[in-house]
Amino acid sequence: MAEAKAEFEVEFVGACPLWRGFEDQLAVALGAAAALEQKAGAVAVLLGDDERIAALNKSFRGKDGPTNVLSFPGPRVDPGFLGDIALAAETIAEEANSQGKSFEHHAAHLAVHGFLHLLGYDHDEPDKAEVMEARERAILASIGIADPYA
Repeated sequence: MAEAKAEFEVEFVGACPLWRGFEDQLAVALGAAAALEQKAGAVAVLLGDDERIAALNKSFRGKDGPTNVLSFPGPRVDPGFLGDIALAAETIAEEANSQGKSFEHHAAHLAVHGFLHLLGYDHDEPDKAEVMEARERAILASIGIADPYA
């Protein structure tokens, strides 16, 4: 008998026009992350601009200015909802440009990074960072994206 495949859904929200056309690549990256982490459920992804993400960063982390990605784990009362990921278009574009990466690949990397935070991965200590980065590399390699840390 064939094994049932775990269901995984991505819902995109936000109206930032800089994200148009990138939703499919982000969905592929997040689907690969869910598959390799063997997670079913759903995530919501805010495709925001720097202004929107800066407001979230201030509200939830007390930090001024935008950041590339924010993650908000889902409530324990709904284990099917893994959480929210918020991405900042201009910050990601600037980082991709300065690092010589495509916007599409850098955004996919940060979506995967945010997803792993939803699952409890962190990079606040060197050993934890090594584990998280190894998972990011494996997930991205599975969809043909080069090592983002090379």
